[in-house]
Order: sequence, then structure tokens, then C-alpha cells
Amino acid sequence: MSASSVIFYVISGFILATALLAVTTKKIFRSAIWLLFSLIGVAGLYFWMQMEFIAAVQIIVYVGGIVVLIIFSIFLTQQSGNEMQKPSGIRTIFSILAVCIGFTLTYLLIRPYIFTPSSNTPMEVSVKNIGSQMLSTTEHGYVLPFEVVSILLLAAMIGCIVIAMKIKPEEK
Repeated sequence: MSASSVIFYVISGFILATALLAVTTKKIFRSAIWLLFSLIGVAGLYFWMQMEFIAAVQIIVYVGGIVVLIIFSIFLTQQSGNEMQKPSGIRTIFSILAVCIGFTLTYLLIRPYIFTPSSNTPMEVSVKNIGSQMLSTTEHGYVLPFEVVSILLLAAMIGCIVIAMKIKPEEK
């Protein structure tokens, strides 16, 4: 096994471990921190693949944008030290079933394809080429995904505001 493979497996193991901890921890603030580490691991994977621009976007949009909004909303609710409520049994069963269906569908979609490298020459990746392609409205342009990222950030901001809203106590 080459050193490159070892680095890939170490980064992948880090991402999977921190993602699992983000989902299974009982404290909401710790869950947000584990999510932060998981997303930084994904950025590390992009750096390992020598996609520096995509790694920088990963850090700016997800780590710098979404996770920071989530952490601020947790602090605004002043419940960062409280434990999250345990999900009901039916919700747990439904979640496991949804994950199994998702993995099955993904496997069935990927199975018929044979993934072989097309060439050993590295791609020409420059910020100028990425910017031109990202804002292009031609057939291979990426204007729509660029706009979807802005919708994602808006949805994260709205979600954080909803989390941060104070619930009025019921009057007796």
C-alpha cells in the first residue's frame, strides 16, 4: 500500500469518525463541533486531491458559514450545555430504514458503471478557468449550482434563526 493510499484512508477514517460522533453525541454544542471537524476533514480530502480552490470553498461556505451560524444559534438559545432529547423508537427505526434505502439506491445507481481513469495527465485548474466556468451560461456552465449554494446559505441562516427563537412559556 502506498503512502498516498494510507493518507486517503486516514483522512477518510477521520471524516467518518467525526461525522459519527456529530450524529451520536448527546450535547448539541459538541455535535456542532464534531460537524465542524468532519467538514474540515472533507476540505483536507480536497487538499489531498490537489483541488485547492474547492477546499477553500468548502472551508469558507460550510465551515465558515453554516457551522458558525449553527454555533451562534446554539449560543443564542443559551442551551449549549443541555443534552438533546432522545429520539423516539419509531423515529430511530425510520432513520435506519431511510439510510438503508439510501445506500441501496446509491449502490444500484453506481453499479452499472465502470470507473476507469481516462488519462494520467492532471487537469488544468486555475481560479480564472473555474470562475469562467462557474459563471458561464453555456451548456457546461455552473450558474445554477452557484445559485443553489446561495439558497443553501439562506436556508441555513433561516434554520439558525428558528433554532435561536425563544419559546414563550405557556400561561396557566
